[in-house]
Amino acid sequence: MTNDRKTRTRLVHDGIRRSQYGEVSEAIFLTQGFVYDSAEQAEARFDKLGEDEFIYARYGNPTVRMFEERLAAVEGTEDCFAAASGMAAVNAALMSMLKAGDHIVSARALFGSCLYIVEEILTRFGVDVTFVDGTDLDQWREAIRPDTKAVFMEMVSNPALEVIDLRAVAGLAHEVGATVIVDNVFATPIYTRAVELGADVVVYSTTKHIDGQGRALGGAICGTRGYIRKTLEPYLKHTGGAMSPFTAWIMLKGMETLDLRVRAQTAAAQELAEALSAHPRLSRVIYPGLATHAQHTVARDQMTGFGTVLSLDIAGGRDAAFRFLNALQIVTISNNLGDAKSIITHPATTTHSRLSEDQRAHLGIGPGLVRLSVGLEDPEDLLADLTAALDVT
Repeated sequence: MTNDRKTRTRLVHDGIRRSQYGEVSEAIFLTQGFVYDSAEQAEARFDKLGEDEFIYARYGNPTVRMFEERLAAVEGTEDCFAAASGMAAVNAALMSMLKAGDHIVSARALFGSCLYIVEEILTRFGVDVTFVDGTDLDQWREAIRPDTKAVFMEMVSNPALEVIDLRAVAGLAHEVGATVIVDNVFATPIYTRAVELGADVVVYSTTKHIDGQGRALGGAICGTRGYIRKTLEPYLKHTGGAMSPFTAWIMLKGMETLDLRVRAQTAAAQELAEALSAHPRLSRVIYPGLATHAQHTVARDQMTGFGTVLSLDIAGGRDAAFRFLNALQIVTISNNLGDAKSIITHPATTTHSRLSEDQRAHLGIGPGLVRLSVGLEDPEDLLADLTAALDVT
């Protein structure tokens, strides 16, 4: 496909492979293995795979490859590898390139499972980790050393929605030859091409916006062909974290409406953030699209939209937050995000519960903070539901 086609077109058409039957919707190749015409052909494939050849589903599959090619095209990277979940993708992106004695610098504000991988697993295997406040460039500058192998961050943090100046951090990392690994879930491939800001490797939980309808777990790692095929692919092939063909088909179907869904959800999120920003039962409303957001200028510079998630800090702490959650009629209590349904969670007791109270406080996760992922419901209905629930806090 030519490179001048727009994102919405690529989300529908890129990567398509059709069988001899000429199907319109992408086929699901539910097979764990592939047949060879001869022993010589089997030998040749195990020696070197051709562009459209497969040997085992853990190594690759036509349906999975369609999804990988489509996401790489939209993300603007040379290649992509699909994984079983977002956390499998984060783990593989880091573990495949690091060894004992390597040094990485990571933003401190990470999703709980991401923090576990960086803080517990990497250090267990001898990787030296330095944590920084992701929004403080001086801390990045001080922490990055001549021998730093990689830097890792969520460009928009979960759940406090801090926005890191990716372009500036990438510049510091590249001065010493470090690889820049970015979790871009909150910004989405619709609003940020992270590679254009300096990212070398971009990681997604496709469970979120790419599926967008709460159906399946999935993950993806995008980067250069050399990194994906020489560093990442061997690790995932041999450790077994590949995406299933059925999941890949779900993700392909999700991508067809990704742009439309994310833009509608973002418009609603902006509307809700503005409407609730002065509510007397809220200590603060956190949304990058508000001028009051500490990194609003950075967000405006590196994102073409401000995302589908906002956080509300409810006056009265945990008890008031629980009363608010339990009073909601439309918004669903769950810990996913990016879904067609509006979803809300209390991070201090769910996604970030393993952190100490001091750690949560340092990350801006107070007892009254709730994270709201805005869905596709009518914004007026959502606002009515949220304000009615706030009345009981």
